[in-house]
Amino acid sequence: MADIPIIDAHIHLYPESEIETLAWCASDNPLHKQHSLEEYRAATEGSTPKGFIFVETDRKNDLAAGEKDGSGWEYPLMEVAWLKRIVTGQPKPGEGHAADDASLCAAYVPWAPLPSGAAAVERYLDLAKEAAGESWPKVRGFRYLLQDKPSGTMLTDKFIESLRLLGRRGFVFDLGVDQRNRGRAQLEEVVEMIDRAHDGVPEDQRVTFIINHLCKPDLSIYNVQTSPSFIAWRTAVFTLSKCSRTYMKLSGAFSEMPGSLRARSPEDIFDAVAPWLSVVLAAFGPARIMFASDWPVCTVDVGAAAWAKWKAVVDRLCWMASLEDDEKRMIWGGTALKAYGIEEA
Repeated sequence: MADIPIIDAHIHLYPESEIETLAWCASDNPLHKQHSLEEYRAATEGSTPKGFIFVETDRKNDLAAGEKDGSGWEYPLMEVAWLKRIVTGQPKPGEGHAADDASLCAAYVPWAPLPSGAAAVERYLDLAKEAAGESWPKVRGFRYLLQDKPSGTMLTDKFIESLRLLGRRGFVFDLGVDQRNRGRAQLEEVVEMIDRAHDGVPEDQRVTFIINHLCKPDLSIYNVQTSPSFIAWRTAVFTLSKCSRTYMKLSGAFSEMPGSLRARSPEDIFDAVAPWLSVVLAAFGPARIMFASDWPVCTVDVGAAAWAKWKAVVDRLCWMASLEDDEKRMIWGGTALKAYGIEEA
């Protein structure tokens, strides 16, 4: 592993001064404190990646106000400005990053109001480009978190036309859904959404979907052979993999497993989640899966060693699957560079 550079394909960062703009981070949340590059470097000490991909942190927004006059997009655009400061190495005092950290950001994925339709998304992209300034080339895609949204959100005509717009503009869509809490129905919607987004669209204009966190399956299942939940998840993963413009992140597993398992060794964790990891590897192959930590979310109920622990789990997957060095390079960074269209320096 020493000679294989790592791209961490999914992390979140936010300064203490902007915590109140996060839609999910109440004062009693264990993540209610600054998580910047200073903390990320400490968490990855000894194996700090060559680069990372920042994914939006679900800031407060108002779709209706955004459509009307843009005011509902204030906090997501504030996040873009925050990433600009990281990418250009121009921190405000106390933000926990320095000019030397600028090169770590390989790409970033802001929020976008996809339910509002293509015209609104076009206006939002113009504002995001203005906020991003010289960091705009680092914006490789967008996310609108679907895991907690009402059924049918992703299947509206406006959402589909927004996805098609991203494809025409050369942006990817980061897809966050939740099979454990939303069941098979949400994964079936994902399959239909991708089909509709690509239907009749020239191949070179089809949006790429980068699926977050294994689709958040229920990792507490013991007997996977007879579990309807596991079988539904497995079926959906193989169906999703049939589209050449889909990729999967090896991430988010700690949040979906029992607390007793999180506390165990990487070897024990691998043994427990191997059925899911094996399906993803078989379905997508090394060229379409990527290492991602979901830091700092991965630290909840796991602790400061969470990043290293998850890295050890993925290491074990590579070893147990007897992957060649070229295949390992794809999982640890090559797939992320390819999927997000990042030019290697």
